[in-house]
Amino acid sequence: MKISIIIPAYNEEKYVAKTVDAALKQTYPDFEVIVVNNNSTDGTKTVVSQYLSDSRLSLIDEPKQGLLFARNAGLAHATGEVLAQLDADCIPDHDWLATAAPYFEKQDVVALSGPYDYFDAAWYFRYFMLLNQKFFFGFMNWFIQKRKMGAFLIGGNAFIRTEALRKAGGYNTDLAFYAEDIDTACRVAKFGKIMYLSNLVVKTSARRFKQQGFFTIQKKYNTAFFTMMRGRSVDQKLTTETVHPR
Repeated sequence: MKISIIIPAYNEEKYVAKTVDAALKQTYPDFEVIVVNNNSTDGTKTVVSQYLSDSRLSLIDEPKQGLLFARNAGLAHATGEVLAQLDADCIPDHDWLATAAPYFEKQDVVALSGPYDYFDAAWYFRYFMLLNQKFFFGFMNWFIQKRKMGAFLIGGNAFIRTEALRKAGGYNTDLAFYAEDIDTACRVAKFGKIMYLSNLVVKTSARRFKQQGFFTIQKKYNTAFFTMMRGRSVDQKLTTETVHPR
């Protein structure tokens, strides 16, 4: 089974090299890495171009600004049976793909996700968030699927069957952030089960929390999550206030 890693990148010259390097060092044997340059005005494209000697890497441009426009461009380019979502400041362990791949041998599994480890945060924030995601998010994902309320994914650490995502219409570009991962999860969950693995951890930056504050970010996440769980449309002021959250 081939896996396509999609990395949207907007002005990520400070972070993207570590992400691409970690993606290319996966122990899993059959994968490709697609970096989508989304109108960057810094040196993102130059940094990624240094890795193009590796035949597994592709660099494409998406002129329409926005995370989900970039992911849709990656989806259109992908040749793998499974799509792996990775943000441009995420650093997966070398066995990230190898950990996820066996679960797709079960035909009823359509997607899976796992926790973030905010590696550059203060230790108390880092471990509080990691433990919360490891123990609470898995139960929450099980519960809302059991109640047929939808499903749950973490956007920068997720695997989705490519065919299911295409059947679902791809990514919903009416959304920008704070609801996009829940929207994607709810739509692909119509085709199968979404799993949450506590050991499928990806390191990522806590820069948004540092810039905007923990309570501001959590309020936006919670508002978007519970709004969608009630089957309502998410306020566009919430989802379009920024087209790239990082």
